[in-house]
Amino acid sequence: MQNRWLRGVITIVFVVLFISLLMQFLRTPQRSVAQQPYSTLLAAAQARQVRTALLDSSTHTVTWTTTQGKRFATVYPEGGSAQLATLLDADGVSVSATRPPTPSVWLSVISNFLPALLIIGLFYLLFRQGQGGNRMLAFGKSQARVQLDPQRRVTFNDVAGLDEEKQELEEIVDFLKNPKRYLELGARIPKGVILFGPPGTGKTLLAKAVAGEAGVPFFSEVGSSFVEMFVGVGASRVRDLFEQAKKNAPCIVFIDELDAVGRMRGAGYGGGNDEREQTLNQLLVEMDGFGVNEGIIVMAATNRPDVLDPALLRPGRFDRQIVVNRPDLKGRLAILKVHTRNKPLAPDVDLELIARRTPGFTGADLENLTNEAALLAARARQKMITTANFLEAAERVMAGPQKKSRVITDREKRVVAFHESGHALVGMMVPHGDPIDKVTIIPRGMAMGYTMPIPTEDRYLVTKDQILDKVAMALGGRAAEQIVFGEISTGAQDDLEKSTRMVRQMITEYGMSDELGPLTYGTRQEQVFLGRDLMRERNYSEEVASAIDKAIRRIVFQQYERAKSILLEHRSALNRLAMALLEKETLEKEELAALVQA
Repeated sequence: MQNRWLRGVITIVFVVLFISLLMQFLRTPQRSVAQQPYSTLLAAAQARQVRTALLDSSTHTVTWTTTQGKRFATVYPEGGSAQLATLLDADGVSVSATRPPTPSVWLSVISNFLPALLIIGLFYLLFRQGQGGNRMLAFGKSQARVQLDPQRRVTFNDVAGLDEEKQELEEIVDFLKNPKRYLELGARIPKGVILFGPPGTGKTLLAKAVAGEAGVPFFSEVGSSFVEMFVGVGASRVRDLFEQAKKNAPCIVFIDELDAVGRMRGAGYGGGNDEREQTLNQLLVEMDGFGVNEGIIVMAATNRPDVLDPALLRPGRFDRQIVVNRPDLKGRLAILKVHTRNKPLAPDVDLELIARRTPGFTGADLENLTNEAALLAARARQKMITTANFLEAAERVMAGPQKKSRVITDREKRVVAFHESGHALVGMMVPHGDPIDKVTIIPRGMAMGYTMPIPTEDRYLVTKDQILDKVAMALGGRAAEQIVFGEISTGAQDDLEKSTRMVRQMITEYGMSDELGPLTYGTRQEQVFLGRDLMRERNYSEEVASAIDKAIRRIVFQQYERAKSILLEHRSALNRLAMALLEKETLEKEELAALVQA
């Protein structure tokens, strides 16, 4: 309240000063008088043609009036006002002079105090940019957020689907609660714990839960906040962070997105004076600088473990490394129970069904799904969340919202119907295909339609036959277009990319090619669980590259012909599926089975 009042007073002062300057300027007389040379004035005076003359010594100007009533202004030489007055008086001119103008009080005040006020205001704004108006003095201080409120703490009851990971962290919680038990046995609790995993799997939530279970302060910092454009600022913030932690021990120091500051040294262009490397060096020193049993546990999270500096991961700094993977079916069910425990669910809601229909979802995805379902229920003015809300929310998260307003021609709609029917029919006929749960031709997101296969169980190993069946199913849409319409469209672009990528991985990464044998071609720098297919470093000859291309082309063509043969053999079922889609737009699992078996 006081700061707001002070800002208001400063604003009023500046407005008053501006208005005063403006009024002073407007009051200054601005008259335009014709200018004449000094010699002309003297000649006119000698010819008795000048009636009056007004001398202004402040501007060295004489304003004179002729006998005809005309008015002129002339600038006379500096210091010649007395001589000019004598000459004019001798010629019978009525001479007068003006006093030097007295400066305005307001103008004096403004000219004397305005620069000082501007400097004071500038410093006030600079100091107000930081917390408590002291940012410039606290530039090298840590920006970590400290959580001490027991009412807002997170516990292991709020973390689901990560049972093994919680077991790894329970001994750290026990140490923070009962350190004497470990000290008496001479046990050494890990100084640091680093959590690896894809985004959204619950790494930050796990760290908060450890602090919440132990009931200790939780210092939360982001790796990028250490790095500034000025060398030495990041190192200063690291030192300040650990000083605060030592004052509040036992506590947990959590650094999120560690890869922002912990990247491998020597990989950039800054050399040894690079700010990031200086910050990393200080972090390494600080993690070696406190004792094992001082009660400070450093936790960090990243989804890029491959870029971290080896010195950061050695024992004595981050002693324990925990991989936080995507949850399985049991984990997804537990996560859904956590996120729906405070939501009104309809009696027909089956969380296990929803967990089965969301393979690959992380904890963040499932939290978003439950929130989307609640929003859909509120939009429909419902009192409870139904299964239909959850299923629609799952499709929104996976493929985007429906585009029922998109206008497409009847022919395009017919092409999409046969395209999706081809996917579904091939997927149902191959021996290792996942059950088809839903087929629709309603546009959603960027897709004109989609086929949704749902695996019956979580798989951690995939065989060659399963990959080939997936490729055949992906090519089934293009094959159906060629069989029915005798031409192909651009709708199979994503299918071709997926099938080519799967076959390339099968050959170069898994060694499943008969021609190239059980060898791996190229090296990857990424971790498998990140789910990214980055470009592989090529370490083979041109002949091998040519053989890889030929093998990919042969396998893709084989599976394309296989998909065509399946569709030709079951052409009547393909027609039934397409006609039903054109009529209903969406077919569920039971309807699909009935139409294929008819």
